[in-house]
Amino acid sequence: MLETARYEGRRRLRGAAILTAGVGAYAGFIVWYFTVLEGVDYEDVFEDLPPAMLEAFGIESLSTVEGFLGAQVFNFVWLLGLGLYFAYVGGGVVARDVETERMDLLLSFPVTRSRLLVEKFAALLVPMIAVNALGGPIIYLFVVAVGETVPLDHLFLTHLLSVPFLLVCAGIGLVFSVAVDRAAVAERGAVGTVFVLYLVESVVGGAEGYDWIQYLSPTQYYEPTPILIDGSFEPIDSAILLLAFVGLLILSQALFERRDI
Repeated sequence: MLETARYEGRRRLRGAAILTAGVGAYAGFIVWYFTVLEGVDYEDVFEDLPPAMLEAFGIESLSTVEGFLGAQVFNFVWLLGLGLYFAYVGGGVVARDVETERMDLLLSFPVTRSRLLVEKFAALLVPMIAVNALGGPIIYLFVVAVGETVPLDHLFLTHLLSVPFLLVCAGIGLVFSVAVDRAAVAERGAVGTVFVLYLVESVVGGAEGYDWIQYLSPTQYYEPTPILIDGSFEPIDSAILLLAFVGLLILSQALFERRDI
């Protein structure tokens, strides 16, 4: 049982370690940089920026370590960087095996296409869980090391609630992966879609008469800065993301079942 998931998961261990180390190193730099800029009046620096830009980068209160981390780490790395990363790797889940003809071998085993797809996608949980389970403690230790503090429950929630968002991004990649034959096309298509949705939510969302468009983007339903600062979030947002992910997974299964390989 779950042989494919275990095998694919082991293959992603090295990438998960590198990803976590890279995110941790960047977070450490940002925490150190916060101490270097201590005393700077951030509000004056950003008060003339357009509201859309403030919204896009989650800039609320850069004078506190929570607000600084929210803008510089979570909105930049988790919301955009990891969103694009998991869209990219999701795009290669099936398309890369089809392109290399490895999928022919996998489908020769006594396993349904639906189960094979779910198990291959489940392997993406390895880097997804690793970067959150290890990233949180790393960030907390860096913050404590410079003499600052951040509420542990807020930090935990920020990481936990990022998982549904990242699942949706990976799900978008999976749809592209089962829809095209070339991995490069699927990966670029998934990355481009997630990035465009990010821009749409950030730029067009505030325009009167077009604000409904922002609800098409997964970034609308995960705002890390308010969670990190005061622990405020809407449970319905995470529920919407999980439903969207389930919908993307079902669509991917339907496309994969009907696909001629």
